[in-house]
Amino acid sequence: MGRIPKGVKNYADKVVASVPHVPLIAIVDDDIAIREALDDLVRSLGYRSVLFACAEEFLAFPHRETVDAMIVDVKMPGLSGIDLQNRLNNEPAKPPLIFMTSFNDVRTRSQAIEGGAHCFLSKPVDDHKLIRCLNSALSPALETR
Repeated sequence: MGRIPKGVKNYADKVVASVPHVPLIAIVDDDIAIREALDDLVRSLGYRSVLFACAEEFLAFPHRETVDAMIVDVKMPGLSGIDLQNRLNNEPAKPPLIFMTSFNDVRTRSQAIEGGAHCFLSKPVDDHKLIRCLNSALSPALETR
């Protein structure tokens, strides 16, 4: 008992390696209706999602390294989306960020883009634009896994 027969471990490794990676999208927005709508959209695309009501909740998430991309509101109570981006920029593995905002001012857009934002979208977000941004942000993750 307890011994793994020869060949079983290699077979299990092959099975695990053949299972396609399903990207995980973090959605960070203080508006529950927007979080839930984005969750529905992300899941309809075949991706997994994890929802956060604020930047602080995301920063407390113990499995941040498993996130493949993020959809983030700019203006939230506590840390803003830009503040979150600044914190994540100091981490070794930062997922691509897609920003959404109702306050589309030039300064905020510039900060986000200069900080490495993948996309910066105005609310209400056009689903087709968001899907293009998400697929573009995920393309490196899908190629390497």
